[in-house]
Amino acid sequence: MPDSSNVGAPVRNSPRGRYRFREYHVTTVPGPLALPTFEAACVTGEEHNCGATSGTLNNPDELTRWIAGHCAQSGHELYEQTVRALVRAEPGAWQ
Repeated sequence: MPDSSNVGAPVRNSPRGRYRFREYHVTTVPGPLALPTFEAACVTGEEHNCGATSGTLNNPDELTRWIAGHCAQSGHELYEQTVRALVRAEPGAWQ
């Protein structure tokens, strides 16, 4: 709660200035030596997720097959998919 005796008093010793921020543009390029990896987790469930995971796979078709198999066995329809890939940053110019 503000001190009522200081209401409306000018603020002293406060720094004033104008700041300008520039953007640094970076382009990402896939890493030449690393292939992307894929993973899925079944998140079907009302109170808690099923928790079944595909593990790390190297091909999106393998991931689709795992999801199809788990769906056929359990009837679960909601999955979280993660794709991991190494990328190299190529710095651009300040703007």
